[in-house]
Amino acid sequence: MIKSANQYPVHTLFSHEGNILYRIPPYQREYSWYKSHWEDLFDDLIEAEGAHFLGTIITLDQTTDTLEGNILHVIDGQQRLTTLTLLLAAVYSVLKEHFAELDDDTRTDLTNLGRLLVRKSDEQPRVTPQKQGHNLGDYRKVLQEAGLPILGEWKPYYRSRRIAKCYGYFRSAIVKLAETDEIAVTEAALRVHEAALRAVIVKIEVASHADAFVLFESLNNRGMPLSPVDLIKNHLLAESEKRQVMNVDEAFKHWNEVLTSLGDSYATHERFLRHYYNAFKAELPDVLNASVATKSNLIRIYETLLGYDLKQIIDALVESSKIYGRVNCVVELDQPTSLDRAFQRLMRAQGAPSYVLLMWLMSKQSELKLSNDHLESVAHLLTSFFVRRNLTGYPPTYVLAKLFMTSIITVGEARGDEVLAVVKELLNAASATDEEFRARLVGRIYQENTDVARFVLATLAEDAMTKETKVDLWLQEKNHFVWTIEHILPQGENLPLAWQQMLGGEGVAGEVQEEHRHRLGNLTITAYNSNLGNKSFLEKRDRKDPKGRYIGYRNGLSLNAELAARDSWTANDIEERTQVLADKAVERFHLS
Repeated sequence: MIKSANQYPVHTLFSHEGNILYRIPPYQREYSWYKSHWEDLFDDLIEAEGAHFLGTIITLDQTTDTLEGNILHVIDGQQRLTTLTLLLAAVYSVLKEHFAELDDDTRTDLTNLGRLLVRKSDEQPRVTPQKQGHNLGDYRKVLQEAGLPILGEWKPYYRSRRIAKCYGYFRSAIVKLAETDEIAVTEAALRVHEAALRAVIVKIEVASHADAFVLFESLNNRGMPLSPVDLIKNHLLAESEKRQVMNVDEAFKHWNEVLTSLGDSYATHERFLRHYYNAFKAELPDVLNASVATKSNLIRIYETLLGYDLKQIIDALVESSKIYGRVNCVVELDQPTSLDRAFQRLMRAQGAPSYVLLMWLMSKQSELKLSNDHLESVAHLLTSFFVRRNLTGYPPTYVLAKLFMTSIITVGEARGDEVLAVVKELLNAASATDEEFRARLVGRIYQENTDVARFVLATLAEDAMTKETKVDLWLQEKNHFVWTIEHILPQGENLPLAWQQMLGGEGVAGEVQEEHRHRLGNLTITAYNSNLGNKSFLEKRDRKDPKGRYIGYRNGLSLNAELAARDSWTANDIEERTQVLADKAVERFHLS
């Protein structure tokens, strides 16, 4: 398995005499270290009394042309190597800026440092990151900025990405070290230079990708952080080469297709892998003691599945991920269909546990004789189910996976409308009753579940909109909703005098506020929450923007129509509106 394992100082590892180039394969994760990692590396190097141990890297010899030099693929340790070379680039840039102040020996050291980072013969970087996330382009741009003989290309948002930030951090850290120790910045740079080059790394060379991934996983079991999704990917790549099903690059291409369909969220990747197994369990090879996929058994499940027909499994994952990505609304469509809009509503209702069922139904759509209208109806039922479930807490979370797996099994020979009837019956049996749902709706819903409160309010408002009055109540700016929940009777302390008088005096007002402020009848949604705040009811009702347009309760939103016609707002008004809105919500989110 292991061809060699040796400890090297950094200056030997990158030596121009060794003529070695380290390349990060495309299937590796993009650069992901944060400031805390950079700080730890810098401090450890500076504070080390001797040669600081930087850890282990795993490499695979991929040399095809000896004239090009030795090409080593970095299977593990790419984050460390990339960061280390960015630190050395920062040192190089600081010394280069103060070149006139350097003596002859230091100028020679600077030249040698440049050759450690960029090979002189062909101006190739000693370490080549993969291209994902603009890693390679940003890295070359950093080296160019540092003054090294290499061409870089600026891409939008370059400064805000991690590689450029890392380089900037190390430049600042060198300057700060000089200020703290009251030494010249060149002396500080040389201290960092010396500490970095004498630090040591254990380089392990393996004979094949399969060996590399096995070793990678064993190191992970000793505490190195690696996610289940990464481990499954590594197992796929190792098995594909070991069993000669496909080469590593081809296997990675398929895996990348899956992740591309699912978007950037790791949580989505992991949930998809669970849902795929749960949805198609009856058609897959048996996995011992795995009746349902969970986070804890996911790796074992996929090690077993990939041990059978690897090509069939990865092809199926590619196709299923496309369906799952659509259900999960990964791509924002310019012209979504009514089915896509139904999926979007389910997502907003936090219905992700049901994606397992929808993925299965869509994959079997032709066989089950399901139209898009059928699927849309299922999505609407699931949305209602989750609104009720997320407010009442029933059924509990641990039941959901089995519920939707049971739904898949129960469909059996049903076709078309029969499938819809089966799903409806199962959801009805599992859901909270109308009475339980209504009891939560008339309670302090804002305290119970703010997200459900907002979804209910937005849905009731949207249902009354026309093409002429349609407003996007889900619009976001800087990851925050523009339209937010507004408490008509303010929720904060120090209730203004106007409100105290309207509610019957200071003592009574406090009791009314405590009892009613978080109830459905006291809530609405507005795009101008900060403009309304603690103002009196009449000021909120009649509030206008600088152009004279109503932004208070007379803004034309149907949800506020009743408020626009009122002159006061009391406990009885809140109670009455709560009952009305609760009745509408029960009817709107029914399952019958």
